[in-house]
Amino acid sequence: MGSLDSLSCKVPQDQLFNYLKDIGDGSIGKETPDCSVTKYYHDDSINLVSTIDFFYPLVEDPYLQGRIGCANVLSDIYAMGTARVDHMLMVLAVSLDMDAKEREVITREMIRGFNDTAEEAGTAITGGQSILNPWPIIGGVANTVVKKDEFLVPNRAQVGDVIVLTKPLGTQIAVNLKEWKSKNNDKYKKALKLRIVTSDDVEEINKVAIHSMGKLNKNAAGLVNKYKSGACTDVTGFGILGHLENLAEAQSSDGLELRINKLPVLKNSDKIEESIMNFNLVKGYSAETSGGLMAFLKEKDVKDFQNELEVKYGEKSWVIGEVRERKEGNKATIAKDVEVIYADSVFC
Repeated sequence: MGSLDSLSCKVPQDQLFNYLKDIGDGSIGKETPDCSVTKYYHDDSINLVSTIDFFYPLVEDPYLQGRIGCANVLSDIYAMGTARVDHMLMVLAVSLDMDAKEREVITREMIRGFNDTAEEAGTAITGGQSILNPWPIIGGVANTVVKKDEFLVPNRAQVGDVIVLTKPLGTQIAVNLKEWKSKNNDKYKKALKLRIVTSDDVEEINKVAIHSMGKLNKNAAGLVNKYKSGACTDVTGFGILGHLENLAEAQSSDGLELRINKLPVLKNSDKIEESIMNFNLVKGYSAETSGGLMAFLKEKDVKDFQNELEVKYGEKSWVIGEVRERKEGNKATIAKDVEVIYADSVFC
């Protein structure tokens, strides 16, 4: 396996939009940046919401890799405020660089993790595609057919909205830190020497990150719809600020500043960035895998949303920002004095 340092499977946003500029007017997905939404031609009150994603290996355990891959595919649907997914298709690449026994065990475990997570989500895998490839890859397509009141178009943010995040940041750093330890390389030795982490810390941070990445955003999605979030997205490959910038572009109103004041991160991930390697975590561009939902809620609904998510489902969330007024145009920002807080635990 190659180095994971600064690895993100996402094509950078500016490159992606340049690639897409010859398709339509280049604004594809601006109002619904996480999913494709297509009106059903027999009845325009019904929509098909669909998404696709896939991953190279991120973790050592192939079962957990399958689980993370499925959770990440489903997350884009959940970001639309619908907790129901009608069906999935699996995308699978079987590794050519493994011997026959390794290939069989690892591929079966990846599929098992993906399928178990789909069943947990209440959906089913009804087909897919497989290829041979040097690297093992797993992911898929998720589809759901919804009426107008069963999903949210994320373009209704208003001044005064509160921004809530349902999973901590820093998964990219946690994955790399684990790899550094396994190789006992200079970065890991420096982290130990500077007393940023211990060997046990690395295992704990990675454990929390894997738990977070493999956790479905289904419960949060149901509450996003219940409390009629004005805008919502999941935080993945573009980083939290990158996805916030997408939301800023998608808004139907003008004169909004979408501002982040707090960054909940995995323990000591900011110190790894400061002293060992820059992942742009504090700047908001560190890639995340299967991150949480970033939802815009009315101030009066925030406590109820957070309490219900924690008491009913055992999942924590953090208030991270607000929507403020600006003179013209929309802009996503991170405060210069942003407060970094440690999310030592993700689930209660």
